[in-house]
Amino acid sequence: MVLPEDRANLRLADGFWQETNRDRQLQVLPESGGWRKVLGAFESEHVKSMRRSPHRLLILLIDFDEDGNRLAEARQVIPEDLQERVFVLGVWSEPEGLRHAGLGSLEDIGQALAKDCRDETDTVWNHQLLQHNLSEVARLRHHVREVLF
Repeated sequence: MVLPEDRANLRLADGFWQETNRDRQLQVLPESGGWRKVLGAFESEHVKSMRRSPHRLLILLIDFDEDGNRLAEARQVIPEDLQERVFVLGVWSEPEGLRHAGLGSLEDIGQALAKDCRDETDTVWNHQLLQHNLSEVARLRHHVREVLF
């Protein structure tokens, strides 16, 4: 499951989904309306269901807004027993920054990120607005590569 912060992140997630084996179990949830709302929705709606579904994974797709503490803040709301199954990803500033950098539409960028995951490359993930995600992406690939591609 992917829980996007806003419409731009939703478009990235939709692009990613388009590049997966669509018969697989990837669900992009509705946008939350802000990174704090993503965390609130996670705590109020997803913690219990994840504990009931031990194979469920969740990506919190947020803007980092150039805040070096954002990942730590987000990880603080993730209970210890779910740490291995919850991933925090996002653009260092905002998704529109990737589009302005000439990487294409947000959907195209999402597709390119999925191709990187499928091919075990970091071509797009190494972009300066995304490279802070590399450790989370490595953790995530371990879990989803076989399932989604």
